[in-house]
Amino acid sequence: MTRTPEDISQDLLETALKAGAEAADTIVLDGSSVSVEVRGGALEHAERSEGTDLGLRVFLGKRQAIVSSSDSRPETLKAMAERAVAMAREAPDDPYTGLAQSDQLATDWDIEALELFDPTAEPSAEDLMQDALAAEAAALSVQGVTQVSDAAASYGTHRVHLAATNGFSGGYVRSSRSTSCVAISGEGTGMERDYDGDSRTFQSDLRSPADIGHSAGERAMQQLGARQPATGTYPVLFDERISSSLIGHLLGASNGAAIARGASWLSDCLGKQVLPDHLSLIEDPHRPRISGSRPFDAEGLPTRRRAIVENGTLTGWTLDLSSARKLDMASTGNAARGVSGPPSPSNWNLSLTQGDQSRAELLRDMGTGLLVTSMIGSTINPNTGDYSRGASGFWVENGEIAFPVNECTIAGNLRDMLKRIIPANDARTYLSRVVPSLLIEGMTLAGN
Repeated sequence: MTRTPEDISQDLLETALKAGAEAADTIVLDGSSVSVEVRGGALEHAERSEGTDLGLRVFLGKRQAIVSSSDSRPETLKAMAERAVAMAREAPDDPYTGLAQSDQLATDWDIEALELFDPTAEPSAEDLMQDALAAEAAALSVQGVTQVSDAAASYGTHRVHLAATNGFSGGYVRSSRSTSCVAISGEGTGMERDYDGDSRTFQSDLRSPADIGHSAGERAMQQLGARQPATGTYPVLFDERISSSLIGHLLGASNGAAIARGASWLSDCLGKQVLPDHLSLIEDPHRPRISGSRPFDAEGLPTRRRAIVENGTLTGWTLDLSSARKLDMASTGNAARGVSGPPSPSNWNLSLTQGDQSRAELLRDMGTGLLVTSMIGSTINPNTGDYSRGASGFWVENGEIAFPVNECTIAGNLRDMLKRIIPANDARTYLSRVVPSLLIEGMTLAGN
């Protein structure tokens, strides 16, 4: 008889208590995936995987230990529990570790309202291959595209169940469906590449393979003839495809683990302005059909909508139980974990206030500067916020795109940069991070 993730979780908890644990929690991940890649009109790679992974964390007083396995047989669970308890006996005390109190736990949630799983039939490998082939053909139909380095399609399901000796037990299943294409234009040393892709919870929401492939091809063609821009100080417009990385730096600096370590350029900014005063950054883990949605966090606490930044002001840190205890605060219900490590703070779905201008209008208003569409490498000082990244995109003159650029570096300081952002109104609202194109005046650009 096949046991469910919930059954395995409860068996593991009982085994841990019998082995001598004073308290314990478990996470069981069960999933399957199938992916297909094509090249040159033929199948290049196909892969299917299925598996169950489980993690056990045990406590002896303020000491903890974690073990993981992909084997759920009873004898393996017993060995895991015994090993974890033996490890905990040798572990140092951690005054901030421990399970949630029973009155902190999520007790009621509506999984159906979140629409995390597409109930329609799983696509076959043949269906996925046809989607990948259609994306490749659409890219190759763009005049000037010389090859497609890869076109792929995939489908997966992921089930998670969490349980602990404090009485919490809960789980959910989510599905994902994606198509992607990478196109190459030009020949020899003049080759350029670009991509497009889409990933959704529901297959019916996914963009068509032809649209994805054609977009990848057109983007690759637009990169032909790229050259270095002039060095100087210019306005930089971060395209919507990569603008969320800027918000990601803010999120990393407001993560409770970084704050507790004293390794954040935002450590003295709680309650202070970090964005323009008309912008807010909202976290909402209850948006239907979105990959970052979840009813509870990895410690069994309820997730909730909150304003990380409200009207430009940083309102709080992103906290799990451990980081909250270190900072003498309350958890924000943002714990995430895998099977082999303890919980740590993480963000869910995020939305930045959109502006009232289109990207084209921001380009027009910026005059001469850089439109960034991709970035490579990263040098971010976590203590000062000094920012430097390799970039490519398009040079803008007199408010219009003049030519593609590459091999340049953009630099500034995140404290100052984020206070000067001007948002467009072009964010894709179905993404987990809804961030529009962002214009920043006066950045340092290093080119030729």
